[in-house]
Amino acid sequence: MVKYYDKAVRGTEAEDLKVIIQFFDGMIGQTFSFLNYYKEIPVSYDAVLLGVEDGMAEFEVHAYQAKVINIERRALIYSHELSQVSEDIIGEAFYVNSVKKRVILCRFAYARIRSVMRRFVRVALAHPVEADLIFDGDILKGNIQDISLSGASVDTISKDLLEPGLDINLFIKLPDFVRDNVIEVGMSASIVRVLGDSPPFKCIMEFHPEKHSQQQIAYYINQRQVQIIKELKDIDAPN
Repeated sequence: MVKYYDKAVRGTEAEDLKVIIQFFDGMIGQTFSFLNYYKEIPVSYDAVLLGVEDGMAEFEVHAYQAKVINIERRALIYSHELSQVSEDIIGEAFYVNSVKKRVILCRFAYARIRSVMRRFVRVALAHPVEADLIFDGDILKGNIQDISLSGASVDTISKDLLEPGLDINLFIKLPDFVRDNVIEVGMSASIVRVLGDSPPFKCIMEFHPEKHSQQQIAYYINQRQVQIIKELKDIDAPN
């Protein structure tokens, strides 16, 4: 979850915790906006602060929010309009019950949510999607781990040809869950950065698709979103 925010410290961590608890203590009954991510899909619903005790805050939340908090064991809270500071807040989960729609958070700290700057929805893949990175005279095989309309994260076994800023041709095979076939999509792309000291290396790519290719990617992302939301709905469902 740390990739979605930057930690912020206004005084010391202990001082910040004390100030946050004091703020919550005066906000009982108020509504806050929570944010979590499930397989890269944002889960954000309003929550009502029910009470504060012993450095902990209890909230009534949406059932989906509770399910994801139970997985991530923490939650991001957008800065409240009545707060005197602009920073957002992050808290760790002490108690979660998705049936009762209750969570108790503790160990609060300030944060700056940066995932809201994303231009497009990103989805994590249930199974890696094959990708061919095509260079002059060479093809590097890879597997896409997550994807949005603007780009993707691709795992490769070699980074010898991967140079940040380099423009290449990219060929990917997206599964069509409705028609049970594969959609072949080709486009140009740029290498943004390469992560890792040993294989698999993670190559962050920016897409430059034509209109038709963009429509194909959007179609896949919409299908995958439906799958992820269904998975979230089914968490803790009776067998």
